[in-house]
Formats: sequence, C-alpha cells, structure tokens
Amino acid sequence: MAGAPLPIRNGLGPDRVRMPADLDTKTVADFLLRTYPDDSAHWLTLIDSGGVVDEHGRVVDRRTRYSPTRFVYFYRDPAPEIPVPFDIDILHHDHRLVVVDKPHFLATIPRGAHITETAVVRLRKALDLPELTPAHRLDRMTAGVLVFLVRREDRRPYQELFVSRQVTKEYEALAGTASALTFPRTVRSRIVKEHGVMTATEEPGEPNSETVIDLLESRNGRGRYRLLPRTGRTHQLRLHMSSLGLPIEGDNYYPTFRRSVPGDFSSPLQLLARAIEFIDPVSGGVRRFESRRTLGW
Repeated sequence: MAGAPLPIRNGLGPDRVRMPADLDTKTVADFLLRTYPDDSAHWLTLIDSGGVVDEHGRVVDRRTRYSPTRFVYFYRDPAPEIPVPFDIDILHHDHRLVVVDKPHFLATIPRGAHITETAVVRLRKALDLPELTPAHRLDRMTAGVLVFLVRREDRRPYQELFVSRQVTKEYEALAGTASALTFPRTVRSRIVKEHGVMTATEEPGEPNSETVIDLLESRNGRGRYRLLPRTGRTHQLRLHMSSLGLPIEGDNYYPTFRRSVPGDFSSPLQLLARAIEFIDPVSGGVRRFESRRTLGW
C-alpha cells in the first residue's frame, strides 16, 4: 500500500480502516470495537500492544481521539490457505525488473480468499524485496510471463507501458478445432464485466476488445492456437475463443460457469502467456521474455 505508515511484513502490507464522518464516538478504540463487535478482545490486545497506528505512524492507544475521515493502519493475520503446489520460475532478475514464469492456480496479487498464496507475496519473501510490485497482472488460472518492478521509483514508466498498450503480448491456448473456421482471424466484441459478477459478457455495441487468433497446429480434433490481444479486457481471450465455439480446455467460466473445488489442481486452464516484448523506458533497448512452460499438448 503506497504511503502506508507501516512497512511490508511477511510479503504483505498493512490493512487500513477509514473513520466515518458521521459516527458519534470519542475514541479510535470505541470505533474499532463498534465496527468489529465480535473481535473486541482481539482489538483491545492489538491496541494495547501498539499494533494500531494513525496515518503518521503514531501509536493509537485506548485514549486516542476519534478523527473523522482519517485512517488507522494495522496488520491482519490472513486465514490459512491451501498451498498452490507449483513453483514460480525466475526468468530474469536485475536491479529494476524481476520477470517470472507464473504457474497456473496462483493469483498475481492478494484478493478475496487468495492472500499469501499469491505471486507477489511469495516473491517478496523469497527474494527479500518488500517493495516488489507487479507491472501488470495475469489471471489466477493463466500461467506464463509476469513482470514485476523492484523499486518504487521505477513503477510509473513501466506500468505506463502496459496501460498505454506499448507492450506486445503473445499467448498460447489449447482448444478444439472447427473445419468451418479459417485462420488467422481477428475477433472484436464489446465486453462488459459487472463488479461482483464472476463472468464477463459480450454485449451489442461498439467493440472495446480485439484479439488476433491463429491456429498453429492441430491433431485428433485439438488445436494449438496463438492469441495476440490488442486490448486487455477481463477474460478477453477466454471469451473470444468461446465465442468461436472453441472454449479453451480447462475453462470453468466459459461458455458455462462451474465452481472449482478448493485444492483441486488437476485441470489447469490451457492458457499460457507465452511472451512479452517492449521497449525499455529506461534503457531504450528491446526487452523480450519467453515462458519455458508447456501446455498439455
């Protein structure tokens, strides 16, 4: 968390809570006990041990005055998680970049039920790089090349490359084949993803997504495809393949959503971020990184 008064600990930054402007209470302790009534003993222990601080890093005690609209910070112990039984392979490591080959099933950053079992937390601890930050993200179910930034001062120029689409991304996927389709072909559609809804949809209207798809080889009714996204919408590649009647093998979202079983790592999504290429904003040189992983071909 940028600007937080507490450092990264065990690969995780602190949590924070904003004090509402319309709450009638006198102390920060009262606010926390009212907000989390089932954890009152925990909060009192945390406060008494100096584990809660304000925006300036000053320790909050039981007498600290309530400050409407301000934040308090603390560390939260994450719930136990099922370990993802696959390693992260390092493709490149210098004083600016760490580039890895992410396995399937491992999220990029903490979110929802996946906190410690994420690429950024694992790497921060393994490499002793507490400020390590992803330059972009890969879906939890997608494997392949993922770029991280070592230093805070390098974040903006590299992250802007991804935001402004100055990065060439190449993916590989396994799916069925269809004799009526010719390749290469370009798929464009309008993708809509509502907050809180697991899947995205393709809706009528001006396209906001584009993918170039080519069939590299086929055998026994299966195809290996190269996917070149020109945009970066949520689940874009999975939706575009599904819209062709060629859902990616192992996809439990499209065309039909099926909940996965926690701890089941037997059917990975056959989608791989094969390569990333860009002009380095600092050195000016061409950077290209390629995955060493293979799909179930």
